[in-house]
Amino acid sequence: MPPGQTHTYYPCPFSRGYGIPERQAWLMLKIFAIYRFMAGSLFVMLFYLRFGASTLGTYDNTLYQFASLGYLAISVVAAPITLRHRFGYAMLAQMFIFTDIVFITLMMHASGGIASGIGMLLAISIAAGGLLIGGRCAILFAALASLAVLAEQVYAIQTRSFEAVTLTYSGMLGISFFSIAFLSVILAQRAEQSAILAQQQAQTIARLEGLNRYIIQHLQSGILIVDGERMLQLANQSALRLLDLADIPPTLADLAAPLQEAFGLWRDNSEQDFAILHLSGDREIQVRFSVLSMDGEALYLLIIEDIALYNQRLQQSKLASLGRLTASIAHEIRNPLSAISHAGQLLSEAPGLPAQEVRLTEIIQNHCQRVNCIIEDILKLSRRHFSHKQKINLDAWLTAYFSEQKFDLGGRADAFALAFVRTGLTACIDDGHLKQILDNLCANALQYGRPEAGKIRVVVDLVDEQPTIKVIDNGPGIGGEHLTHLFEPFFTTSHKGTGLGLYISKALAELNQADLGYVQDGGKSCFVLALANAENTVIEI
Repeated sequence: MPPGQTHTYYPCPFSRGYGIPERQAWLMLKIFAIYRFMAGSLFVMLFYLRFGASTLGTYDNTLYQFASLGYLAISVVAAPITLRHRFGYAMLAQMFIFTDIVFITLMMHASGGIASGIGMLLAISIAAGGLLIGGRCAILFAALASLAVLAEQVYAIQTRSFEAVTLTYSGMLGISFFSIAFLSVILAQRAEQSAILAQQQAQTIARLEGLNRYIIQHLQSGILIVDGERMLQLANQSALRLLDLADIPPTLADLAAPLQEAFGLWRDNSEQDFAILHLSGDREIQVRFSVLSMDGEALYLLIIEDIALYNQRLQQSKLASLGRLTASIAHEIRNPLSAISHAGQLLSEAPGLPAQEVRLTEIIQNHCQRVNCIIEDILKLSRRHFSHKQKINLDAWLTAYFSEQKFDLGGRADAFALAFVRTGLTACIDDGHLKQILDNLCANALQYGRPEAGKIRVVVDLVDEQPTIKVIDNGPGIGGEHLTHLFEPFFTTSHKGTGLGLYISKALAELNQADLGYVQDGGKSCFVLALANAENTVIEI
């Protein structure tokens, strides 16, 4: 049964809380119908063929013929009805048990009563009732069978049908019926619980398999499974993307020749379990190798990562260490800086201070403020938290951003013109980090981009399947030696700047798997922020 599909149960009308699954119930009912057909056929064949001495029909031939042929006829008619599910399950099961009790009791009486042994066949019908329907119905069937046997014996005593008649055997047979009914109910309940548990476990396994396939296919790292013959058993979408392939090839050699060579070297020397490979188009990947033991079969796991992503993680680790160091230094500098600034303020307030010395105190205050700005930027960098990325609709977010920036940009929000080349783009990035990056880019554009010469354009487009935000100003552009050091810390061409704005923006972009770069756009300065596409969901590990 497929995962998530529920069972249909067939409880007895007189029972509570007990039932068996539909498929299993019909299968058992069909088996019982086949048994009844075979038993009816044997009753007729043994009576008419007379193999050796037989007690069948010795007391009343006519009654036995009527009962045996009637039982066989009902079994023949019921078989196709059961196989095709023509009537309700409960009605068919109860009809089978009731007809068994009636006709087997008649054949038992026609063959000499309890002494014939035919009455023991009722035990099979009682057991079948307990398995097929169970609950109080099984006890009801046992009671009816016991009453039928007892009534037959009482009738035989009243009519003096047989020479030796005793109720003791009838009572023992009735007790056996009830015992079998109880045992069959218990066995049916345990079988049902086992079947339900097995079904639940199968559904759990199916869900886990589906979850595993989803996780593997959406991992940020590429996953390859290779057997001993270097045949590919599995490859996720990230592996195909990193290797620039559309479909999964059959062998590792068809995947990438450098990858096959590195795999062979690792097989010869397993101590070196990773390699950095150069592919076409100046692409670099890092591959890690490991062995998977699966039921005696040796499989090999290859984990592929973009070397740029690996370097990004390494850079983040270095930046975290540098941030902690600079934060401690900044705290140590702030205390003497506060003392210098306070002393300069007191000195400037001294009476009769010459104009030349007043100018010196102003220089002290200006440079104290500049150093304090540098300290604030350093502390802001060191307090940077991990990225809490979310799916952001750029249309709505950027529109709201520039609507709210009228005061933050000093009333100059009208200097920007927002344009959407592609609409409906969604990016995966931390909301606060994106705001901080745009704050720095917009502030730089207002300071260096000559907004008086025209509006600063903010263009949203889709470039190489990545949502991209371009900030294009009217400045003369950056070139030469300045361009090389543009995103380095403390690099600035202004005596008022700290040189940390672009450096922090670049670091925040990398933290969100985005990229911040600079290009010349028609002789104008253009900062390009390429974001992670939220539609291409991957799971980071």
